[in-house]
Amino acid sequence: MKKTIFITGASSGLGKATAKLFQSKGWDVIATMRSPERETELSKLEHVTLLEMDVTKPEQIAEVVKKVIAAHDVDIVFNNAGYGLVGALEAVSDEQIVRQLDTNLLGVIRVTKAFVPYFREKKAGLFLTTTSIGGLLTFPLDSLYHATKWALEGWSESLSYELGLHNIGIKTIAPGGIKTDFAGASLDVAQHPAYEQAMGKLFDLMDPKNFEPVEWIADVVYEAATDGKKQLRYVAGEFANQLFARRLEIGAEAAVKEMNTLVFGELVN
Repeated sequence: MKKTIFITGASSGLGKATAKLFQSKGWDVIATMRSPERETELSKLEHVTLLEMDVTKPEQIAEVVKKVIAAHDVDIVFNNAGYGLVGALEAVSDEQIVRQLDTNLLGVIRVTKAFVPYFREKKAGLFLTTTSIGGLLTFPLDSLYHATKWALEGWSESLSYELGLHNIGIKTIAPGGIKTDFAGASLDVAQHPAYEQAMGKLFDLMDPKNFEPVEWIADVVYEAATDGKKQLRYVAGEFANQLFARRLEIGAEAAVKEMNTLVFGELVN
């Protein structure tokens, strides 16, 4: 029996790669994005439905979910919409703070909440959420991004208890750097003269050679969707696994000191 996945943030990057992969595996794909009229690749694929949805708009989410569950038997919801915000806390505007939290955290919560009653009645279903290795450890000058990703990890773990009462699963996918436009269109940078040198060192560390093909991460999403395991977290990619293993090996406090030295070195007093 053909299965269906609902994906947010499917216009580019991991969302689009995941949509293409699941479609190639015989799934029906409901790919949501803010501007589906601009999508030229997914629109050509069979069994892919494009829908307009902005995760920062609760009323639109409710309308789309109502429409989808009336027409489709949804098996998996993949919360993928999100973007990065880099910069010192005093550099970011209140508008940037609200937008980061609204998109990366509240958007996921809204979409999930909209689908829970449906999955509860079915007594089946699975939520997948793109977090980040940045939800399990930290980099300098990324505090608001980390606030959303650490929140998603804790929220998912806590939510797993109540969802488990109704045979509903929830899993997180935590990749490191991905070879997408994340460092371009999906990255918001807040500059401040007091942190200019530190920002330069941070971007020097963000070497694209450590980024991994988006298709590799999409494979992990497919694994999480189909392996039948009651596993909460999937650290995705070699780079992310190396970073996380190092943190577990030396402990959180030592890992923070090591990261500080690695990025800032002589800048630290």
